[in-house]
Amino acid sequence: MSVAQSRLGERLSLQSLFKRLGPGVITGAADDDPSGIATYSQAGAQGGFNLLWTVVLTWPLMVAVQAVSARIGRVTGRGLAGNMVQVFPRSVVTILVLLLFIANTINLGADLAAMGAAARLTIGAGDVHLYTVGFAVFSLLAVVFIPYHRYVGFLKWLTFSLLAYVGVVFTVKIDWHAVAVGALVPKFELSGDSLTLVVAIFGTTISPYLFFWQSSQEVEDEEADPEAGPLIDRPEQAKGQLNRIGWETWIGMAISNLIAFFIILTTAVTLNAAGKTDIQTAEQAAEALKPIAGDAAFFLFSLGLIGTGLLAVPVLAGSVAYAVGEARGWRIGLERPLRRARPFYFVIALAIVLSIAVDFTALDPIKALIWSAVLNGVIVVPIMVAMMIMASRRKLMGDFTASPWQVVLGWAATAVMAAAAVAMFVLM
Repeated sequence: MSVAQSRLGERLSLQSLFKRLGPGVITGAADDDPSGIATYSQAGAQGGFNLLWTVVLTWPLMVAVQAVSARIGRVTGRGLAGNMVQVFPRSVVTILVLLLFIANTINLGADLAAMGAAARLTIGAGDVHLYTVGFAVFSLLAVVFIPYHRYVGFLKWLTFSLLAYVGVVFTVKIDWHAVAVGALVPKFELSGDSLTLVVAIFGTTISPYLFFWQSSQEVEDEEADPEAGPLIDRPEQAKGQLNRIGWETWIGMAISNLIAFFIILTTAVTLNAAGKTDIQTAEQAAEALKPIAGDAAFFLFSLGLIGTGLLAVPVLAGSVAYAVGEARGWRIGLERPLRRARPFYFVIALAIVLSIAVDFTALDPIKALIWSAVLNGVIVVPIMVAMMIMASRRKLMGDFTASPWQVVLGWAATAVMAAAAVAMFVLM
């Protein structure tokens, strides 16, 4: 084999491609966190095929808003919060960052509690609270002392356990006509409970922390490349970078929503078909994998919860720290050592420590995950409004304002999220 052929083979290998996956794909993987798994499982158990349309609808909307957030970061060389202080009064930015901190802390707590419950499922003994605290401590130490690119490189492989949900198509008889109707025809009851679940699905799919995260990761990637610069200063790089953001985000969100689709489908043909319409515990959610994994169902489910949880913790805590640090002008970045970004890492530690309190509430971890998704679905609306305004400001973005399709779909996503949240409150 020639040297050229060898190099070509290396470039086309799965491992090589996996290493090149950037912020868009990592964001998509982090979106299927324990909160997402629990919410999608409840959607399938409660609504059967009737809520499959939610993840079909949110895919292009999610791509638009995530591409907008990435574009803002790459064009300006600043994350979302750093740009917000350029456009809005500091008091408005403070409120938006505070909302993000509250939502992310609750989401973090719910994720960590679910990881503790998953560990208890796998081991079969031990104290759930102890496992939860252990995951919190491990995550904090890993985020602070391990360079993020190394840490996430390992965690990405754990998320592949979620592909077990795709295996349902090979093991269970499925009415594909009903699946197609559920995926393409919006259908839900006009009740508080039904709309709360829809808001939870929207909130766990189009989550505010993902905006801040992807935007800030674009900035980090740009700063790590000595030949790169903000597109507003290096317009010759715009075509390649904006194209890369586009395909990366489409792929990342497709992976995220495809997994979500199959989680709903799996729980619909197992739990809902068996009359189990309300998931109360992690054990009940794991039962959906029994037709595929048999006795290994709990192990696979637990591995998925723990793997996606470990991936989501630095994203949730990091997005808050990026937002606070950018708004206050701190040195920020998960690739920076502790001594060079102490306030940034302090915010991460504060979010993780406060999140542990969620584990000691009366809520079951599964219910806590779903309610954290509902909270995200409400809080995301004003943040999306602010983001869409920034993306259209020529003074901020220069010649690289959001494209027409991003503007249309971005505002459509904002309207859909707002309408769902308002309807939920009216009918509750």
